[in-house]
This record gives sequence, structure tokens and C-alpha cells, in this order.
Amino acid sequence: MDAPMHTSRPSIFKPPKTSHGHRNNYSPPTLSMSNMSKRKPVLVSFASLSSESSSSELQKPQIELEFIGPKVGNDGSYPVDRARAVSGEKLLRTIMADNKIELYATYGKVMNCGGGGSCGTCIVEILHGKDILNERTDAELRYLKKKPKSWRLACQTIVGNKENSGKVVVQRIPQWKK
Repeated sequence: MDAPMHTSRPSIFKPPKTSHGHRNNYSPPTLSMSNMSKRKPVLVSFASLSSESSSSELQKPQIELEFIGPKVGNDGSYPVDRARAVSGEKLLRTIMADNKIELYATYGKVMNCGGGGSCGTCIVEILHGKDILNERTDAELRYLKKKPKSWRLACQTIVGNKENSGKVVVQRIPQWKK
């Protein structure tokens, strides 16, 4: 039976000298099984695309949104903010927050319910594209029963249905519009 071969190589690591002129008892850190068991596992996933996939299958339907500001700007026109969203994946309120588009009037900034549909402060008016939004929810029916049918609560309005694409034009804070 052959003994395992051990080769010894001179170390190129030299511990630092102390101020007394001799080397200290420094040794480099070592890995042990106990150290390794405390590490979190790393999950790696690989996505593969077959050559048969077409680009239209890979792209999800998109909704283009225009948000018209509630007050006339210095040039006499209403300011417009634009955003895009994947159809059916987000609420109007979330899209506005993600794109830093102002949703609330003064009172609503302080007293909103955080998207729970229980305060009615995130009112918007859908000027175009209401056919690619979800139907009014029970919360909207309760808070908006005396309001125009085009008014919606942004926290209850899903933009698209995962299959359609199109354009939605939203009037922010319609109660300020004169």
C-alpha cells in the first residue's frame, strides 16, 4: 500500500514583525466544517430560451399611461406624466408610486389608508381606456356611488388583464379640476 504523497512548499506568507524585532504568533484563518455549515446556501437558476421561441411570446402586453395634472401650468396647459406597466400586474396606485407621480391632494397625503380601499382619498378620473381596467370593486361602489362613472379609486384599479394592451389616460385629483 502506497502512502499518500505530501509535498511541502515553502510558505510565501510572512507574518508581520512586532516592534520588538521578532515575529508574532500570527496564523492565517482556516476554514472548518463548522464555519461552512453556518453559511447560507446560494440558489442559482438558469433560464434557457429555445430557438423556437418568438419575441412576441417573450414580451408581455404593455399598458401606456398618461397622468394629467390637476392644475394648469404656467404655460396654460395641464402637465402630463407618462408611465408604462405590464398589463394586469399592478394597481394604478402602485404604478403612480413607482413613477413618483403625485396621487393625493393635501388631506390625502396625510390621511390615506395606504391602499386598503377604506378612505376614498385616491380618486382619479379615467378619461380614456376604462375598458382595459377591472370593474369597480365593492369599495369603489361604496365610496363613489354619487360620483361620475369615470371616477375610480387608484388603490382598487388594476391596469389591464394580462392579455390586453392599450393606453389609459388618467386625470389626477379630478375634484380640483374646474
